Amino acid sequence: MCDPMHGLRTLALTVAVRGGAKWETEATSGWSHCLEHLVFKGAGEMGARDIVERIEAEGGSLNASTGYERTSFDVRALDGSLPLAMQILSDLVFRPTLDPAEIEREKDVVAQEIAEAFDTPDDHVFEMAQTQAFASQPLGRPILGSVKSLKPITKASIGEWRARLYSPDRMVVAASGAVDEAELLALAKRWFGSETSTPAGPPAAPRFTGGDAALSRRIEQANIVFQLPAPSAAEPSYAAARLMTEILGGGMASRLFQSAREERGLAYAIDAYHEPYEDAGILGIYAGAAADRAVELAQVCAAELKALADSGPTDAELSRAKAVMNAGLWMSDESPAARAGRAAAQVLIFGAPIPSQTMADRMLAQSADDVRAAAAASLSQGRAATAVLGPKAAAAAGPAFRTALFG
Repeated sequence: MCDPMHGLRTLALTVAVRGGAKWETEATSGWSHCLEHLVFKGAGEMGARDIVERIEAEGGSLNASTGYERTSFDVRALDGSLPLAMQILSDLVFRPTLDPAEIEREKDVVAQEIAEAFDTPDDHVFEMAQTQAFASQPLGRPILGSVKSLKPITKASIGEWRARLYSPDRMVVAASGAVDEAELLALAKRWFGSETSTPAGPPAAPRFTGGDAALSRRIEQANIVFQLPAPSAAEPSYAAARLMTEILGGGMASRLFQSAREERGLAYAIDAYHEPYEDAGILGIYAGAAADRAVELAQVCAAELKALADSGPTDAELSRAKAVMNAGLWMSDESPAARAGRAAAQVLIFGAPIPSQTMADRMLAQSADDVRAAAAASLSQGRAATAVLGPKAAAAAGPAFRTALFG
């Protein structure tokens, strides 16, 4: 997919794979993330140092990320660097060395990453909530996996995993910025056109289960996450849910920021977010608060959600949310990296990129009743996932949120 932006001197190249932690079993949990690390240890005729030095020698940068549904490899570089970027990303996904010594070393590195996430309260609390939201399912397991699940990885087993996960029939090459379409197509054919596909069936559709998790630690503040079901990326109510989330807790003018932080002083940090997957979604609230204010904070969060579900937003709230989201969309369009990444994700989900104007029009067409209905839909299942990490006195916040919402 080519998205030239005339007049720019920079380009962004993304190779995105429809594959990640959602395709894993409990026994292979974390393998996708570990594989993403391992391919940087050597690929094609390049060693680990060669990979980054070749990109940086032309002023570029190279990065990658693994999520539940996608693994992405990204290059940002100057005009003229597309041939090198395409060759390197092709080697990474199709021809990694997977040296046994590096595999053992990287297992240890990921184990340290797992420990670091556990030691970071405002990271670990999200894992706790995710585990409750999708209990005993791939979406409910940490993307990093566990030391136990990573231990059996060998050169042969991770090589087989790579062949299945990084299959070209589940892969999109997207570029934006200083890119010539004819050159991109020729390079894509050369570096990605002759690989053999290893088709894999889709994972089972996730089911939002809900539940409460609490972990007591001797730290000053409580880290709190509340989650509810929300639309997937493909549902018609997606745009309304995004607006509802912005109104609820998207910025300093949002309901939660004003009521919980400014008016009552219940939290030093609070926001809402919408996490859309291909066939599921999460409406989430994160807050950092003093332990003795956690229950009251939970009740305020529930009250604001119920108010949106009952009465919807005011005209001023809806107008402001639309303005914020519209501006964010067009501002992101000025970044080649954002455009390439977004286009790749859209092709994997919808089969084609969605024009920015189409996205803007859909969002601007939402009514107050659409937003109200999105909030009501999140409450309709009567399920919530909650996680509280911090002083023991805050542990009751999760059940308090559930009781305030559902009785």
